[in-house]
Amino acid sequence: ELQVVESGGGFVQPGGSLRLSCAASGRSFSTYIMGWYRQAPGKERERVASIDWTKRDIVYADSVKGRFTISRDSAQNMLSLQMNTLKPEDTANYYCNTVPARKEYWGQGTQVTVSS
Repeated sequence: ELQVVESGGGFVQPGGSLRLSCAASGRSFSTYIMGWYRQAPGKERERVASIDWTKRDIVYADSVKGRFTISRDSAQNMLSLQMNTLKPEDTANYYCNTVPARKEYWGQGTQVTVSS
């Protein structure tokens, strides 16, 4: 079982940066493929990045490729998302979860708002 707490969201102007963190509890964290997901108002939740336990298999959505970087520290049970060159369309609530996502693992998320 996994419990997650996301943090690091906030309000930022276009072109700015934020770093999101996901603190996970559960001994199995290191065995999961982990992902960052986001959901904007009126839209379906989408996965923006994923990383496997070897850190070699990393996948990004086309919309964030080249701007976002996902990383993990399995010793600390932490998942991170460095977001650069943010755009208004990145505004959403961001969540971490396994890949594929499990309903019981969703946290509260952290809100990111990009606006001038």
